[in-house]
Amino acid sequence: MITYAHGSIETPAPRKPYGNPMTGTLYLVPTPIGNLEDITLRALRILKEAALIACEDTRTSRVLLQHYDIRAPLTSYHEHNKLSKLDAIFAALEQGDVALISDAGTPALSDPGYELVREAIQRGYRVEALPGASALLPALTASGLPTDSFIYLGFLPRKGLAELFGSLAHVRRTLVAYESPNRLTDALAAAVEGLGEGRGCCVAREVSKKFEEFTRGTIGEVLRHFQATPPRGEIVLMFAPAPEPSAWDEARVRAALAQRLAAGESRSMAAKQVAAESGWKKSDVYALEVG
Repeated sequence: MITYAHGSIETPAPRKPYGNPMTGTLYLVPTPIGNLEDITLRALRILKEAALIACEDTRTSRVLLQHYDIRAPLTSYHEHNKLSKLDAIFAALEQGDVALISDAGTPALSDPGYELVREAIQRGYRVEALPGASALLPALTASGLPTDSFIYLGFLPRKGLAELFGSLAHVRRTLVAYESPNRLTDALAAAVEGLGEGRGCCVAREVSKKFEEFTRGTIGEVLRHFQATPPRGEIVLMFAPAPEPSAWDEARVRAALAQRLAAGESRSMAAKQVAAESGWKKSDVYALEVG
């Protein structure tokens, strides 16, 4: 134990406090998502000591490993071979530790790894996940949106987005998702339909990289920005929680509905948009009488 003026830091414990002590540990090791300095000293040590490193793309991973002079054996482990590689990985675990890494970020988080982790647990191996790089939390914490409670949606589906957002319109938690740049404007347009164009929004682009950028505003404002300026790079898409119902009394909801109807929207669409913005149920908004 190392002692300091304000406390102490425990030295690393023995590596195999549970499971079969004669076999290796499966380590989930985060790797940088942009800046090569975003890797921990512990991650570097484990990668150097591993009997095998399982990675998505050996060519991509070698850039990082060569940068830090890591010479452990590599094997590919990706979406298309993840089941056929299990036997080889578990054979390596009989001899020592195996490190699982993805091309960038935290393995098994919207990346291959779930099946391997589940199988390792079922076979009695120790599984240890290291903290480290991920686009999710840096994007959220710098977004300016509430961080005390959020829902991670993963990569958004290609179909049914408006319906998905509509089902989440009343959720009082920040919504976080990954999206590709070529589908971002479609996703934002679906969010306008499902959540309302006035909901707060932030798009984090290229987190930790040279051209990192945060675009903040309402969903409508952010949509118009990216329609005029097509995005590039890795995208984290975030939406503000639904407002508290108390912030919208009946008079305010009625006025918002009347304004949209006067602008030519159908009652169904106007009610849906006002419901998304106010936190009211669509059916209750639809039923309001307006002068």
